[in-house]
Amino acid sequence: MNKEELVSSIKRLSDANGISGFEDEVLTTIREEGSSLGTFSEDSMRNLYLQRSGNKEGLPVVQLNAHTDEVGFMVKAIRDDGMIEFITIGGWVAANIPAHMVRILNKDGIYIPAVVASKPPHFMTEAERNAPLDITKMVLDVGAHTKEEVLNDYKIGIAAPVIPEVSCLYDAIHDNVIGKAFDCRIGCAAALATMKDLADTDLKVNLVGDFSSQEEVGTRGSIVSTQTIKADLAIVFEGCPADDTVVPAYQAQTCLKKGPMLRHIDARMITNPRFQRFALDLAEALDIPVQEAVRNGGATNGAAIHLSNAGIPTIVIGIPVRYAHTHYGISSVFDVEKSIQLAKAIIQKLDEQIIKSF
Repeated sequence: MNKEELVSSIKRLSDANGISGFEDEVLTTIREEGSSLGTFSEDSMRNLYLQRSGNKEGLPVVQLNAHTDEVGFMVKAIRDDGMIEFITIGGWVAANIPAHMVRILNKDGIYIPAVVASKPPHFMTEAERNAPLDITKMVLDVGAHTKEEVLNDYKIGIAAPVIPEVSCLYDAIHDNVIGKAFDCRIGCAAALATMKDLADTDLKVNLVGDFSSQEEVGTRGSIVSTQTIKADLAIVFEGCPADDTVVPAYQAQTCLKKGPMLRHIDARMITNPRFQRFALDLAEALDIPVQEAVRNGGATNGAAIHLSNAGIPTIVIGIPVRYAHTHYGISSVFDVEKSIQLAKAIIQKLDEQIIKSF
């Protein structure tokens, strides 16, 4: 997959709207991007499966996972003055939310622009100015004056999904992308690119793309998808929070332009050390830059996958994302390309005996 196609795929997937539980638009985009790669199917969780063309009966199954949902918001209540109260979907820090644009999906399937608003400083007391801003002090403002106007003219109802209003941009000079939902649409793009590049390759494993739902609210989709696929091995692509701007240089383990991050541990998974070592040794042999990380917080779909069935050896290939879980993420296309290169190399090396050794 050339760079132009990869960037186009990242942009399309980033721009697609899909908070947890409302990933339909993302799935449509993935189906279009992967239309030539095999057979798609879905389950009632809106997990999307892609059985690779060329899979053969009796071979070990490799699950190539990325999640389709993004963090966002949901309408909770509509005030008499037309202001809309909301809740967060997924992990947000309150200070990152206000003074941004969002889109609210109305009952006709139309996205209505809105501003995340709070009390202007002109009307705040000194205590209010110095107090931390809480989600309950924010509203969504579509420009309405009454509750009836929101319901009848804007056709916005309770539980309407709310998505950050962002269009993905590519800085070709510096090879960076800026956009929303890189956690984990950038992983979806990497999974699709991996399958595209392996389309005509004879493998000793069967490859199943697993584009799972609702990761941001507890890895829910992958709990179901892993029981459906019943894989022998799993590779999880994830848009991982970059740390190169927030910790001392000696602690940084997820930096832009230094390749994918392979985490040894996080809050919910100890990575299979044998599979992890296999991936790290292969990266070194092929001169693919990688970063190793030890995390005492966070989690990925690997948490659910590695505990399923009899236990599935799983690694996470993390693509660094600065400012994940905000309106704007920044990632390097170089890191995406190296993540794809590593995944392809691993899959091409795998066979039944190697998988059993893990």
